[in-house]
Amino acid sequence: MKKTIFKKILLILFIVLVAIQFIHPAKNQSTEMPATHIYNKYATSQDVQQILATACNDCHTNNTNYPWYASIQPVDWWLNDHIKDGKKHFNMSEFGAYSLRKQYHKLEEVVEQIKEKEMPLSSYTWIHGNANLSAEQQNKIIGWATAIMDTMKATYPLDSLIRKKKPTNS
Repeated sequence: MKKTIFKKILLILFIVLVAIQFIHPAKNQSTEMPATHIYNKYATSQDVQQILATACNDCHTNNTNYPWYASIQPVDWWLNDHIKDGKKHFNMSEFGAYSLRKQYHKLEEVVEQIKEKEMPLSSYTWIHGNANLSAEQQNKIIGWATAIMDTMKATYPLDSLIRKKKPTNS
């Protein structure tokens, strides 16, 4: 009796696993670089672009290079959630559409995330070993982001870039 129930459960699980293979989210792929892309707004050297392409673009642009296993469910859903979350926090393809204050803040976060070694995510670098950033690569990204922030400070009034801290009531 227990063996029959176990077989039925396995059969149902197998049917569900096969059925979900036909349900996929839309792919995060674009054939062109939009005018709002950070590269169109701020100077980015080829070496920094290469580092970003290797370690950041899959989750932080509108164009992901999907690995072979992205066509297997539920992995595709999991990857899609990572990509959506990454783009929600920082999307280089939409960077130029951000307000100046948001652009500046996102660059501050880039510097912070790289310094604290929180990006790229370990779940990404585990499979994409070439996305592990060397100290030199980290310094290049930090220098690039800091240079953009310096350009912004030289171009725009500081109060348009940095939100004033609210006074605390003591």
